[in-house]
Amino acid sequence: MEQTYRLVIRCPDRVGIVAKVSEFISAHGGWLTEASYHSEPGSGAQDPGWFFMRNEIRADSLDVSLEQFQQRFAELAQAFQMSWFISDSSVRKKVVILASHASHCLADILYRWHSGELYCDISAVIANHDNLRSMVEWHGIPFHHVPVDPADKSAHFQQVDDLLQQVEAQTIVLARYMQILPAAICERYQGQVINIHHSFLPSFIGANPYYQAYDRGVKLIGATCHYVTQELDQGPIIEQDVERISHRHNKDDLVRLGKDVEKIVLARGLRYHLEDRVVMHGNKTVIFD
Repeated sequence: MEQTYRLVIRCPDRVGIVAKVSEFISAHGGWLTEASYHSEPGSGAQDPGWFFMRNEIRADSLDVSLEQFQQRFAELAQAFQMSWFISDSSVRKKVVILASHASHCLADILYRWHSGELYCDISAVIANHDNLRSMVEWHGIPFHHVPVDPADKSAHFQQVDDLLQQVEAQTIVLARYMQILPAAICERYQGQVINIHHSFLPSFIGANPYYQAYDRGVKLIGATCHYVTQELDQGPIIEQDVERISHRHNKDDLVRLGKDVEKIVLARGLRYHLEDRVVMHGNKTVIFD
């Protein structure tokens, strides 16, 4: 994989942003391999809207180091009131997966990671059941069984929090974890926790959404990959997909079909996140796919 630097920007919209950023990159010999922009209109002169940008720059084309680029770009960023970062595509993010007893989403992520489709380091899998241990350890990944006491979940979450900090987790994936993370963890890892919800949110929030969908007689079921916030199933949405169903399908059919959608949507959402293609803006996202 060619090493690139990913420059991601969010700022109030105005004339000249693309020109100034492109001029800066060009002045340092930067060769763009990908450039994406999006403008979100505001309500008028006092609210010009927002501008989003993602550029990939060939690392070997720049005449300055990444640190020097950051230092020099800071002045331009300040002038345009930018929220921004630049990352090195060759640096693998440290991913921790939280799971329960369902295997389909976890197995799919492990396969995609093993085959090189997901460029990251999976530092650990933490599960509240022990049945997935052999599959995880076959991949050479540390597996931690942390049971949950339904009467008092605090010990479970404390141990999970300790493990996350020990491995210096940068991205946390809830692969059908089926537990509600406490506010402290949500806040510490804001914008870093990715969940798959087995429903086309905002419909059918909470438990057993496929059964809810069946009882409602829907014609489409789906899955939603989103960032986790303190408000249950209300975080910014990264990716969604659906599967058409009919009156011929029973509840078990909905679960079976839904599992296929879940793992695809989670894999897409995780890949977008790992490649810095997601820009959060309030409770929305801009996806440069």
